[in-house]
Amino acid sequence: MIGNTRRVLIVTGVSALAWLYLLLAHGGFWRTTWRLPEGRPPGRWPAVVAVVPARDEADVLPLTLPTLLGQDYPGPFRVVLVDDASTDGTAQAARAVGTGRLDVVRSEGPPPGWAGKVAAMETGVRAASDGEYLLFTDADIAHPPDGVRRLVAAAVGDDRALVSQMALLRTETVWERLIVPAFVYFFSLLFPFGKVNDPSSRVGAAAGGCMLVRQEALERAGGLAAIKDALIDDVAFGKLIKSGGHRTWLGLTTSVSSRRPYATLKDLWHMVARSAYTQLRNSPLLLVGCVLGLLLIFVVPPLAVVAGPTETRLLGLLGWVVMAGTYVPMLRFYRLPVWLAPALPAVAVLYTAMTVDSARRHWLGRGAAWKGRTAKTCQ
Repeated sequence: MIGNTRRVLIVTGVSALAWLYLLLAHGGFWRTTWRLPEGRPPGRWPAVVAVVPARDEADVLPLTLPTLLGQDYPGPFRVVLVDDASTDGTAQAARAVGTGRLDVVRSEGPPPGWAGKVAAMETGVRAASDGEYLLFTDADIAHPPDGVRRLVAAAVGDDRALVSQMALLRTETVWERLIVPAFVYFFSLLFPFGKVNDPSSRVGAAAGGCMLVRQEALERAGGLAAIKDALIDDVAFGKLIKSGGHRTWLGLTTSVSSRRPYATLKDLWHMVARSAYTQLRNSPLLLVGCVLGLLLIFVVPPLAVVAGPTETRLLGLLGWVVMAGTYVPMLRFYRLPVWLAPALPAVAVLYTAMTVDSARRHWLGRGAAWKGRTAKTCQ
């Protein structure tokens, strides 16, 4: 009995120490103050081309494309929308919205060895040779009228080759409120924005909904061909640009927003499960390590408080309090009640199940499925 208590005490202590490390020394991952820096207007506004890969997006384009076409950018600006082998009239929907700033190009799908979205982005790049900067953005993303101007000012003003903003996701349904803030929280836990923005750190990442990149820096890094098979393309993109020795920046925003609904648990489950195992490099060993790590970090503290020996409860409470405390800023960012913070362990269990299911889908040949494509057919 004493031996069992000692082992539980050790595990709970390790979990509490892990949370103290994450709180104090993990790049301030829990901070939500990473907002787009204000840059001085450049003497000359460079030419910008927005590249929008779109696969079966006819429903959402009337809501989002006008926000791009209506930019008040002072320099040359246009939009290239890539109709990625759509079957729902995406090109027609885009042209119905479009103005002289819009070019619609067709992609018949990825060539061998290329992931679907990256191949569509490459098609857009080939049609955007006149752009000194490229703005990669998703079809479901809406932008404020001054969005491109502020991105360019931040990039040029501090010599950043890549400036990326994580779009604000919807939190209208019960499941969105429960899972979406945790999704962003876990992303920042994996890729702390402070480390991404630190030139001396090797951590690189970006958010695919809004990535402004200097085209010359992309070309010097090898272009999109260097990440042609990447299924988590935004993280690979951020690492690619930063590995070339360039300054990059990643942060949060409330003005760039996603209009794509994830109304049900099934929708959100698929959003996470389609790429979670890819993030683990499709490795069973990393999967086991991830599951054990999630249980140690997120599940052990509340278990120690609720069902552990008396000697472990104080350590468990310490870990649980720090965990909930680091989640509060994200809940406030999404304007959700802070009393949801102690429920983070339950959400982490859900994410663990999604990760395991992601591996199951991969083993069944349905990995990274998106609009009729899987990992095998995307590449």
